[in-house]
Amino acid sequence: MATLGNPKNTIAVLQKYQFNFQKKFGQNFLIDTGILEEIIEAAQITKDDFVLEIGPGIGTMTQYLCEAARAVVAVEIDTNLIPILKDTLAEYNNVDVLNEDILKVNIAKLAEEKNNGKPIKVVANLPYYITTPIIMGLFESHVPIDSITIMVQKEVADRMQEGPGSKEYGALSLAVQYYAKPEIVVNVPPNCFMPQPKVGSAVIRLTRHSEPPVTVKSEKLLFQVIRASFNQRRKTLANGLANYGAFSLPKEELQACIEELGVPVNIRGEALSLEQFAQLSNIIYDHRSAV
Repeated sequence: MATLGNPKNTIAVLQKYQFNFQKKFGQNFLIDTGILEEIIEAAQITKDDFVLEIGPGIGTMTQYLCEAARAVVAVEIDTNLIPILKDTLAEYNNVDVLNEDILKVNIAKLAEEKNNGKPIKVVANLPYYITTPIIMGLFESHVPIDSITIMVQKEVADRMQEGPGSKEYGALSLAVQYYAKPEIVVNVPPNCFMPQPKVGSAVIRLTRHSEPPVTVKSEKLLFQVIRASFNQRRKTLANGLANYGAFSLPKEELQACIEELGVPVNIRGEALSLEQFAQLSNIIYDHRSAV
């Protein structure tokens, strides 16, 4: 039975093992049973599912996942937590704990071995400092993923959902929306964690698109265009593209590409939608091919 959502039980485990929180790993353990249940519900986990959990900590959410899923693999980077996890997960026979860096794990191989290559569900309470590399690593590697349900910093969750014209809209918004449908499930105040973070959090579910919502001739070029557009946010789109230096086209021709898109040449990147970025990357692709 899952018991670690209770703060007293969490404290007892931490004291038993004399565990010290590691700031470098961004450790904040969830101590709210209501939020834990909402995460499981939002992830839509069934007894048919294989779940990859990133950063299980002392196993608080892992216990809930084990009770809801067919099988769980929990990847934990902190060696000091491995003996604790062996203890807190001892009664579950459907979980494997890997003491590894998630950015170095071959997730496609895991999906093949544990789920016959079918799409997996990812659940995580992510350290704030590594949220973007983990999410983008999962998407860009084209691992078979059904959904990613994650706890992240509130402002990061907001950014993933934003559209053109807002201050929060940027490269992360576009990248997430290219690969998935983002939906904030619940906002989580600092007092739901131990130790308490200085900022609010949110649980967001990213449901993977079966096909990207836009068609591009080069996915790599699309993301280069997006990065160039937000690299120097206060500059115009034309200057951002010209300064990025990856397009093998003079500034005048990049301006011609922007005009071909049908927008003012002095427009800024934050004004373009994902669809317009896709169109622009295709235009640049055609111009480069014609050189």
